[in-house]
Amino acid sequence: MQESFSVEMRGIVKRFESVIACDEVNFRASAGEVHALLGENGAGKSTLMCMLSGVYQPTGGAIYLRGEQVKIRSPKDALKQGIGMVFQSFRLVPTLTAAENIVLGEPSSIWRGTGWMKKKQEEIEAIATKFGLAIHVDRPIWQLSVGEQQRVEIMKTLYRGADIIVLDEPTSVLTPGEAELLFQTLEAMKKEGKTVIMTTHKLGEVMQASDRISVMRKGKMVVTMETGETNERDLAKLMVGKAIIEMPHHSAMNARGELLLSAQELEVIADHGRVACKDLSLHVHHGEIVGIAGVAGNGQKELAEVLTGLRHPTRGSIRMAGKDMRSASVRDFIEAGIAHIPENRMRSGLAGSLGAADNLLLKSYRSGKRTSLGFLRMKRNMAWSQQLIEQFDVRMPSVDTPVSRLSGGNQQKLLFAREIHQSPKLMIAVHPTQGLDIGAASSVHRLLFQLRNSGGGVLLISEDLDEVLRLSDRILVISRGGIVGEMKREEATREQIGLYMAGVRDESGEGEEVI
Repeated sequence: MQESFSVEMRGIVKRFESVIACDEVNFRASAGEVHALLGENGAGKSTLMCMLSGVYQPTGGAIYLRGEQVKIRSPKDALKQGIGMVFQSFRLVPTLTAAENIVLGEPSSIWRGTGWMKKKQEEIEAIATKFGLAIHVDRPIWQLSVGEQQRVEIMKTLYRGADIIVLDEPTSVLTPGEAELLFQTLEAMKKEGKTVIMTTHKLGEVMQASDRISVMRKGKMVVTMETGETNERDLAKLMVGKAIIEMPHHSAMNARGELLLSAQELEVIADHGRVACKDLSLHVHHGEIVGIAGVAGNGQKELAEVLTGLRHPTRGSIRMAGKDMRSASVRDFIEAGIAHIPENRMRSGLAGSLGAADNLLLKSYRSGKRTSLGFLRMKRNMAWSQQLIEQFDVRMPSVDTPVSRLSGGNQQKLLFAREIHQSPKLMIAVHPTQGLDIGAASSVHRLLFQLRNSGGGVLLISEDLDEVLRLSDRILVISRGGIVGEMKREEATREQIGLYMAGVRDESGEGEEVI
């Protein structure tokens, strides 16, 4: 009996000027399955799914849904066809609340009778509770952390009841526990006959959650197979087209150096007016990586902003190499030797409409090497930018290409090129490998190790426990705006960190601050 497919894409071609993003791609997915779509950053998988969801239109080829050829001209068309996509780059209106974003555009929003929004909030909260996706439905999006915004995106699709659901890096900012709950949701979707297509770089999750796997490389479909027929190592090799790129492992650090950063009893107010960090203290020394683990929304965003000058604490002290930084400006923090990889690279790290050269100059344009008599040294700066692009393996058509057109991995490598080039004393890295493929994540990890091994300090803020355990010399756990546990890497276990993340303190007294 011939298998029927809920989604079939035949000979799909997509060109962006001279670049072919998808080259004669064939893809099929069935009802009642989770189908993983893999590939390096820039392989074409997100572009393929954007055509299925109506964001892009194919240059060539045809799309079939449930056996019938369709034209999907817009996301609205896709939604009418029962297709919902959760994007890695959020499609949310910052000034609207989570609930308003979720119901935005639905037919019933034309008439808003008495208590309409309250009723909608109750419906959303019921679904959120059912699927374990806790969100503040009454807060505007701009006040939510990246993890909370991701949950809102997932909720939009669940709320609208699509039967073909595309998840683009759905667990990139979720804790292992939250990811497990999501996998339970995927299992429930399968039982209801829904088609789930998941793009991800986390091969362990692919092996755990998917039924079939398709791999793309350089715009072409390489292979489709049953999940049980392969393993993580073979998948990595298929993705990169050569022997697996081993992720760097933690190596013993040299003797810890002098105290570099000291934050004592910080109190920080969030944008929504509530206390985000309370009595928070931490220390980073020369030559060490300090990892901070925690569930999204527990003060990580505000902590990173306070330690880079983007926000001022209402109480407490910050000292960098002995210098008082409590009231310092962003420029003062930069000049003190603090580099910053923000959680949202396109909102706080890079200017998407500008090219690589302009973005690389953002922190160094005042120096004599980059400017002469108030004018930028254009020829020298272009050559310098090209050198950094090659050094950090940023793949882009030219230095003038807007960085918004680059893949996530290349955007992140460009951001690291700018920050590392300043020879920082301290790197504050927030979700540094979020949404990156194996090769790009490996490059980022090596850069952090190199900085630590050269005597610099790293404060790593991540919700990926594997990353925290892989990189950190010391691990702190944040919950409800405070550090609730501390442990050396060799003593840390996922179970203990999980307890701390849930706000459960170790009554034995372990986890006290160590200087």
